[in-house]
Amino acid sequence: MAYLSAHGRRCIAYDRRGHGRSVESAAGYEFNTLSDDLSAVMQQLDLQGVTLVAHSMGCGGLVRYFSRHGGRGIARIVMVAPITPGALKTPDNSGGVDTAALEKAREALCKDRPHIIAAAAPAFFGAPRNPVSAEMMQWWTDMLLQCSMKVLLQLHRVSTTTDFRPDLQTISLPTLIIQGDCDTSTLLELTGRKTAALIPGSQLKVYESAAHGLPVTHAERLNHDLLVFASS
Repeated sequence: MAYLSAHGRRCIAYDRRGHGRSVESAAGYEFNTLSDDLSAVMQQLDLQGVTLVAHSMGCGGLVRYFSRHGGRGIARIVMVAPITPGALKTPDNSGGVDTAALEKAREALCKDRPHIIAAAAPAFFGAPRNPVSAEMMQWWTDMLLQCSMKVLLQLHRVSTTTDFRPDLQTISLPTLIIQGDCDTSTLLELTGRKTAALIPGSQLKVYESAAHGLPVTHAERLNHDLLVFASS
């Protein structure tokens, strides 16, 4: 945001419910409500002609905003390392993850969340191939630990079990998808490429050696691509 603002773009961000400075509500940790939250921000600020940028799980809220709210106020979208179109293994999604494996991952988080998250940091950033300081990995770990176990588990469950294919087919705006070819959190062949195939006319940019945390490791290239696309 600092880079884009310095280049004349108005930038707005908000903390998802249960994250950062947003209040942890009792419910609402599913994509209908999350897209409603986005809609509330758009309406309250009367935003029009927006380039909407989302990363990872945020892409789920982005695409649900189109199917649920018609993409009101949006001119173009950017999806960075998306979770879409769906992670769960089903008869028509054979490359997905088994339900049992996902449940096992959630059980591990319940037993020792600090260790699980800290151990995942190098793969998240693609280290050591992508140089990342110990302080940056600690910052990422601390950020995730600020989210309550309740919120973390509920959003992990809906993020890995929601089928976004119907939502993706409602998008008809200029769309840029950016993903790394070393992303182990959301595999390129199962997410970015499949997402691009479901959005007519979308553009997929693959960053060499980038993992899921490419907004940190490939910030210069990402900033440039965002500025060019937002100005198109």
